[in-house]
Amino acid sequence: MSKPGRPGARKSTKKGATKGTGGLGRKSLEGKGPTPKAEDRSWHVAGKRKAAQERYAAAGGTGRPGARVAGSNPNRGGRPKQNDDTETVTGRNSVLEALRARIPATAFYIAQRVEMDDRVKEMLSIAAHREIPVLEVTRPELDRMAGFDGVHQGVALKVPPYEYAHPQDLLEKVIATGQLPLLVALDGVTDPRNLGAIIRSTAAFGGQGVIIPQRRSAGVNSAAWKTSAGAAARIPVAIAPNLTTTLKEFKKQGVFVLGLDGDGDVSLPALELADRPVVIVVGSEGKGLSRLVTETCDQIVSIPISAATESLNAGIAASVALYQVSTLRAE
Repeated sequence: MSKPGRPGARKSTKKGATKGTGGLGRKSLEGKGPTPKAEDRSWHVAGKRKAAQERYAAAGGTGRPGARVAGSNPNRGGRPKQNDDTETVTGRNSVLEALRARIPATAFYIAQRVEMDDRVKEMLSIAAHREIPVLEVTRPELDRMAGFDGVHQGVALKVPPYEYAHPQDLLEKVIATGQLPLLVALDGVTDPRNLGAIIRSTAAFGGQGVIIPQRRSAGVNSAAWKTSAGAAARIPVAIAPNLTTTLKEFKKQGVFVLGLDGDGDVSLPALELADRPVVIVVGSEGKGLSRLVTETCDQIVSIPISAATESLNAGIAASVALYQVSTLRAE
């Protein structure tokens, strides 16, 4: 005996599509399958970024200045990458220098109706030649990418997290090229704009690199990139697990350590060690040089300034010292 059905229900024994539908109703319920991941969609920003990274890897590209060089010891330390987030380089000079240095950029952003000049034209040319995705975006979007008080000038570049060198590798590379070492070490400088300014001054006055401690220090982020005006693409930055220990090792290799302090025992114009291998140590914005670093220095050097001025900004102090050393070396 069959079970009674619901009142008014029509019992159907026909299989397959019902008359007049052609099976469209059933097909519509099946859908188009799972949505592809963003990185698997060729037209999506993530897909273009993935394709660019694959092209770069297939081309066997090398890292930018600051990356571990071949033959260096991978176990020597250095700040590990905290995540896979990219950095945003903004400003026409910074972006152009990064592109010229062949940093493995993943995307080039340009504002709609941007004012074209020779720099922008060169950026577009390099991006096209290297097959870097060029994305036209609105100025509000670029404002968001540049962050608070960021000035993008209508362009931005996405680059991987900065790769730091090891101080010993940096020094060995300078010596191997026959140059007279002129390095800058930062003792607790936490403002990335000061770091960027010091990188720029190091490049301007013939320095070969900057050393920062692993803790309590600004890193090479988008603000430092911007302030360096592109010099971060040419001047390597090294991470010292312990700055005092690193400076002591440098001294064993014949490098003189000069600390900058307002109460120094040697006036900068009277400096007699400019023609030697030197590392100039700049203290933090507030407390200056730490006690252990001060005790490690061969000389504490002061910059003569007007009595009406209490002190100099860390970036300016480094610039003045670098200029003086480069001037004395040129004599």
